[in-house]
Amino acid sequence: MTDNRPDAVVLERTLAAPPERVWELWTVPEHFEAWYGPDGATIHVATMDVRVGGDRLVEMRMPTPDDEMSMWFGGEHREVSPALRLAYSEAMTDASGRTLAAEEAGLPSGHPVLTEVTVELAAVDAGTHLTLTHAGIPADSPGATGWAMALDKLVAALEGDG
Repeated sequence: MTDNRPDAVVLERTLAAPPERVWELWTVPEHFEAWYGPDGATIHVATMDVRVGGDRLVEMRMPTPDDEMSMWFGGEHREVSPALRLAYSEAMTDASGRTLAAEEAGLPSGHPVLTEVTVELAAVDAGTHLTLTHAGIPADSPGATGWAMALDKLVAALEGDG
């Protein structure tokens, strides 16, 4: 299910795993690297300090026709409620974590520099109902497509657990 507002991407999935397992895939670097990002992306977690105020810094490498491009995303954990809710700020950064202006990051002028990702987990009979909200990016942006692909990869990773 997808309920996109113009100022946010909102995606929902029902996952065949308990909330504690889904939480691990969001908060343990090697698990996060295995599913995060759109199809074809390679992920490297440089920093993932999962506590309120803790930093996160993630590199996404994507193939291009001639080579590959590297994008860095950094932010700070704003809410950490294990197996229930994770919220963090996110901005495009350089490899050191310095936030880039929209134009410097290759984004259109006016694109927000800082966005917020919220992941809500609820136990249901089938496992976990996940609601992801990425506030600050347009619902029709490439970011929305990337999140949909990533969540499909998360579903597949959890199916592979069995």
